[in-house]
Amino acid sequence: MSAEFLWYIPNQARPGHRGDDAVEGHNSLDTLTGHAKALEDHGWGGALLGTSWGRPDTFTVATALAARTTTFKPLIAIRPGYWRPANFAAASATLDHLTGGRVLVNIVSGQDNLAAYGDSEGDQAHRYARTKEFIQVVRRLWTEESVTYEGEHFSVKDSSLELKPVADGGRRHPRLYFGGASEAAERVAAAEADVQLFWGEPLDGVRERIERLKKLSEEVGREHAPLEFGLRITTFVRDTTEEAWAEAEAKVATMAAGNQEYLRDAHRRTAVGQQRLLDLAERGDVLDENLYTAPGRYGGGGAGTTWLVGSPADVARSLRKYQELGITHFVLSDTPYLREIERQGDQLLPLLRD
Repeated sequence: MSAEFLWYIPNQARPGHRGDDAVEGHNSLDTLTGHAKALEDHGWGGALLGTSWGRPDTFTVATALAARTTTFKPLIAIRPGYWRPANFAAASATLDHLTGGRVLVNIVSGQDNLAAYGDSEGDQAHRYARTKEFIQVVRRLWTEESVTYEGEHFSVKDSSLELKPVADGGRRHPRLYFGGASEAAERVAAAEADVQLFWGEPLDGVRERIERLKKLSEEVGREHAPLEFGLRITTFVRDTTEEAWAEAEAKVATMAAGNQEYLRDAHRRTAVGQQRLLDLAERGDVLDENLYTAPGRYGGGGAGTTWLVGSPADVARSLRKYQELGITHFVLSDTPYLREIERQGDQLLPLLRD
């Protein structure tokens, strides 16, 4: 299977996310459209739009950007507690139809400021049980004529969508991406997701998780096409190896000095996947050939916890090794976002498509 390469568009009400240029109108439609069109021009398939309470609504942003582009695929991060499954199935099928099949969906089950939007979800087992039901209802509404579903968390009766998502060849509906490293999360991914996304762990950790998820898929009686795997990571690329490391170390020094508001995440040390990344620093500042763990010590979280650092050839070589393990979906980023869309699109992507 050919690899898919996506980017990340900052979907933040406040400027300067992870060291991005804090420019006026950073989240205006014109600015975000400029990013989306640059992605089209520089070889990217599309971009992830992140979600959390307080950020601009991802579905609204995705719809606006899709209307102003021609090939850009929005990977729309959504939360089961924020949407009802039938409502989301209808909205996403409509957008998929209007864009000719460009919608991608990232289901997010991690903790958030639930009370702010009137949600409650209980403990971890409850949260992922709800997510599983959400995915099941959405997929069935996308693919079946009439759906009756009675679950613990969601139910629909004689529900149908007259307008289905675009079906083209092997594609029956928008691809469903999913993250999470806990046992409960992995069981949901093994049974219901299309793509399991990993953070930037070393090769040995990714290999172990892929093997475990394949075994889990058999144990839970997966009924869909085989689970695919993706990597969400910061790629810190400069013209030369020496330049990349000098700039990466300087940026971490700035973070360590507390001179940059790099991350706001109240759950930074509670999520299992995030904790796995933070623990990597105990193994050393640099793992494998060029996986830099130091950012996690000084505020780096999520995709910014670990960075692949180096020249285009260095980083391409590392990403190829993940491909050899079975990774076929990549969501990359670095800041300033617009500059790096262009740099990495022109210098890194051609090395990965040879």
